[in-house]
Amino acid sequence: MTSKIRHITVDCADAYALATFWSQVLDLPLHDDDHPGDPEALIEGAGLLFVTVPEPKTVKNRVHLDLQPQDRTRDEEVERVLALGATLVKDHRKEDGTGWALLADPEGNEFCVERSAAERAR
Repeated sequence: MTSKIRHITVDCADAYALATFWSQVLDLPLHDDDHPGDPEALIEGAGLLFVTVPEPKTVKNRVHLDLQPQDRTRDEEVERVLALGATLVKDHRKEDGTGWALLADPEGNEFCVERSAAERAR
């Protein structure tokens, strides 16, 4: 017998709002049953489940997502995600084009934006 990861669950203050942000980042829809005010929201295509909890985020994430843009550069993706409501936490991009950007979603959960496959091939 084996197990598989069904969801990666993110505790948050507003499940629907945070799931909507990530839905826009990933260009994947929320589950049809999810609505504003729901205690849970799912981006099924990404396996991300957002659950409203009463306590706030207090420490650095022990697990985070690394995004790799598919149809744009790392820097274009960073700008797009910032426009959606993310914040830049730390910039690890280097002059030679390597590196990544550490960002946070609207509730402070950290994630990285790496170079695209095309950028890595250069």
